[in-house]
Amino acid sequence: MDKYKFLFPEGASRIKLESYFIWKRILQIKCYFKLHLVSIIHFQESAMFKLLSRKIPISSIVATSFLVLLSFSTSAYAGELLVYSSTDADNLKYYMEEFQKDNPGIKVNVVRESTGTMAAKLMAEKDNPQADFLFEMAATVALNMEAEGMFHEYTPKGMDKIDQRYVDKTAPVTWVGNYGWAGCICWNRIEAERLGLPKPKTWADLANPIYKGQISMPNPASSGTGYLDVSSWIQLMGKEKAWKYMDALHKNVAVYTHSGSKPCKQAGSGEFAIGISWPGRAIKIIKAGAPIDMIIPEEGIGWEMQVVAIMSGTDNLPDAKRLMDWTLGRGMSLFGERQSIIADPSKITKDPDLPGFYDEVQAKLINNNFVWAAANKTRIVGEWKQRYDGKTEPKK
Repeated sequence: MDKYKFLFPEGASRIKLESYFIWKRILQIKCYFKLHLVSIIHFQESAMFKLLSRKIPISSIVATSFLVLLSFSTSAYAGELLVYSSTDADNLKYYMEEFQKDNPGIKVNVVRESTGTMAAKLMAEKDNPQADFLFEMAATVALNMEAEGMFHEYTPKGMDKIDQRYVDKTAPVTWVGNYGWAGCICWNRIEAERLGLPKPKTWADLANPIYKGQISMPNPASSGTGYLDVSSWIQLMGKEKAWKYMDALHKNVAVYTHSGSKPCKQAGSGEFAIGISWPGRAIKIIKAGAPIDMIIPEEGIGWEMQVVAIMSGTDNLPDAKRLMDWTLGRGMSLFGERQSIIADPSKITKDPDLPGFYDEVQAKLINNNFVWAAANKTRIVGEWKQRYDGKTEPKK
């Protein structure tokens, strides 16, 4: 003990030194469990030095140590959530800001990646989960995570009030769908007129050689939108015909992107005449003034649902439950402001500038087999990459 006396101000008694080392050992144990709280430990350790430098009764030091440790235990994680998501970045920012306004005591830290990248991240962390909550992940990805036992069991409030297609059918409930998105074609009228291109009406039309080099499409390995397109074509056309169609389409594609939104942005800017994308992004670009028409192909459109789930092993289960409940409460009204397909259609805020659009989308949704699409994703994406990945843009 004497060799550590140089660390303390003159006059620090032996019992105070012993108290310090007992207190420090407790902190080391805390640090063992939560390594990233070292900065807090250091701050509180400094506070203990100040106590030891003063002539304060040992009973006060012990009491203060207890209170510091109590605050350490109750405040380090309460009110903080690490949220993983693959939904559209600007929508994600809006939803999380609104959740925090409704729950000012909860701090949300967000990590966002494209669907494929986020899926790989989550699977890599399966045995050492980092996130507390998964906010909006494609069901065809999330169902595989459910099978791996990565979600915490919880039945959120309001689940009985939504479209039951968005509800986990297995007991106990571990996830719930909030909203969906579908495929569409973004068509730049001005660029098409300049190039003399006819307006497509169907998916099949896009295989016409006249569109060579004028199509941008999301990569199904990294984009949920890309995968819903590919999996829906297989369901619509049958396996053999669908791959022949994609062979022909590939000849016309200029680039495969890692984002489902980017092809519509590219069409909006005139980089390409056609972008295979999703309606939410198309509407936003149209509202911004781009010369875009949104085409809902006649054969029907694939769709995907975004699901939420509490991650197994979360350190903050109470706040994770609050977020899950919120998605079926006020969150549903916010989803209805920005999405055309949601779990409670009565909450959709219909755009007066798009008469008939919502009914058209609903009418064109295929009877998507999510279980099949999830179970076969690795095989389908693997074959797609082997055939077409050469035109995929580099990852930044």
